[in-house]
This record gives sequence, structure tokens and C-alpha cells, in this order.
Amino acid sequence: MVKIDEEDEHVSWIRVELNNTISKAINYNDLTGTVKVGDMVIINTTAVELSLGTGGIHFVIFNYSNEYKTLRGSGHIMKLRYTPHQIRCLAAEEEDSEYHQLFNDFKSLDGHLFVIGTLHSMLAPIVAMLKWLDSSIKINYLMTDGGALSLYFSNTVKMLRNKKMINNTITIGNAFGGDLECTNIYTGLISAKEILRGDVTIITMGPGIVGTGTKYGFSGIEQGQIIDAVNTLEGEAVIVPRISFNDRRERHFGISHHTRTILSEIAKTSGKVVLPLLDDNKFNVLNNQIRKLKLDEKYEIIYENGDKILEAMNYFNLKITTMGRSYEDDKEFFKTLGAVGTHIFRELN
Repeated sequence: MVKIDEEDEHVSWIRVELNNTISKAINYNDLTGTVKVGDMVIINTTAVELSLGTGGIHFVIFNYSNEYKTLRGSGHIMKLRYTPHQIRCLAAEEEDSEYHQLFNDFKSLDGHLFVIGTLHSMLAPIVAMLKWLDSSIKINYLMTDGGALSLYFSNTVKMLRNKKMINNTITIGNAFGGDLECTNIYTGLISAKEILRGDVTIITMGPGIVGTGTKYGFSGIEQGQIIDAVNTLEGEAVIVPRISFNDRRERHFGISHHTRTILSEIAKTSGKVVLPLLDDNKFNVLNNQIRKLKLDEKYEIIYENGDKILEAMNYFNLKITTMGRSYEDDKEFFKTLGAVGTHIFRELN
């Protein structure tokens, strides 16, 4: 290891020398211990070799300077279970938690607002729109394990916390690093409402998404299961569709086939689907997709103006991209998120 670019208690962004080349790598201090210049490390190079986007970086597997790692923290719930890197955490619902009885006493989410997205890039624009409209809104973030498992990998979350735009975080399943750890989506939802008590909770996976170009083979399919979980526990599900008119893949044109599959086949319950107001041609594309699948018979379709999203992001100096595309490259994607933020603002006021 030749350089530390940035580090905090949980993660170190470093430079390593590999085959006479200097490359970026990440060290999770909770998994492999701290790192210092001169350490000899073993790294996982798979993501770089496959030219992956979000995860295109080396990961430290082992540091020869750390022959053992002292067990830290509390709790007996394991994440990254049955792997060499499994770690203990104190789940909010386990017996040793101060909140344990709360889960036994739970009755209902009582209409708590949950914004259910898919891509991690949806998080910051929605937050920006909400805070731009009303800086007093308390926003919590629930990260699933459909993408990156470590919350510390997300520069977006770090930035939003530094700017005091989100209040608290929850990680569920094998995802870890949240202010609260939970074992599944149901206890994550309960924690958001009963423990964190914000005005709205935004749910997306972490950075990255698995996609195979097949109808059901993508990790964002979890959105359907989350919609049902929210409704089962009597919360209010506000659904974020994935919309683009600049994605070169035909299956993602207009309302993405991801969203269409989730809403037409995977989700068994209902919710509010928020769409942006667009020009007539694009509006007709969205409407035709909705009518073809009869989504307007199953969901409450809400149209909102999302045109102020760029102004909101600029106000907070957010330079967000999705699949490598900026606002100028994919306006409708971002306008959708602006529309969602506008709708939530209306619901809260």
C-alpha cells in the first residue's frame, strides 16, 4: 500500500501498487483492520478486471500487518454470514437490544411515508428536492442489500450526512454500517417509524445494481417485495419509477422494464406511483405503457412537476449522475425524482 487518499473510523480509500501500476483500492477497517503506508495487502481485483462501473475498484482482503483482529462491538447477529468476513452487529430487534420489546409490541406503521426506489442514484435528488422545499423535513434512509453491502462505500450517504440533509440510516439483511442494523425489511420498516421517527423514510439499495438483461434477473426486483411489506405493516408506499428517454437500451426506454415488471407482476399490493409532467410525446409514451399493463387500475398514478430538480440539486451543490449520465444527459430520470420530492412535500404540508 503506497498512499491513503481518505480515511475515517470505518473505511480507508487507498492506493496500492500492483504489477508496477498504482491503483485505487478500498479497505474496510471493520473487516480487515486499519491500514498504513507500506503494508503488504492481498486485494480482490475482480471488479476492475470485469470493468464494472460502480464497483470498479480493488478491495483489500487481508493485510499482513494485521495478523488478527480483536472482536469489537456488541450483539450476536452476523452479517456477511458464513463468509470469512462475517461480522457481528447488534440488531435493533434482538434480545440484547434496548428496542427489543418495541418489536413485540408493534401494531402498525400508521401510514408512515416510505419512498421506495431502486437505484442508489435516486436517493440524493429526492432528498435535495425535499430539503429545498422544506429544510425542516426529517429524512431517514433505509439501505437494502440489493447492491453494495457496506453503507460506508456510499459517498452519496457520506455527503448527505455531512450536509445534514439526512438524519439517520438503517441497513438490513446482509447490508451493514447503518445507525441501526436490522435483519430484514419488516424490522427495518418498524425501526424507521418507531425508533427513528422521521417524517419520511427513503428506501433504495446501496451503490450498484445487478442486471442480466432478462425479465426477472435484476436485484431491483426487491422493490415489489418492499411495496408489499410496507402495505402489510400499514405504511404508505410511494413508488419511484425508473424513467429515461436517453438510455440506449430499448428495454429501459420510457418506464423501464424493471419498473413495469415490478408493478405488473411482482408487487401484489398497491401504492402511489409518481410520474413527472413531460412534453406531450413523452407523456403519451408513459401513458401508453401504463395503460397497456393496466397499471392505472392497480395503482394511484400521480403526476407532479419535477422541473425544479436541477435548481434543488444546484442549491446543495450536488453533482449526481445515474449510470454515468448527468441531469443534462438524462433529464427525465431526474425530473421523476423531483416529482417524487414535490409530492412528498405536498403530503407533509
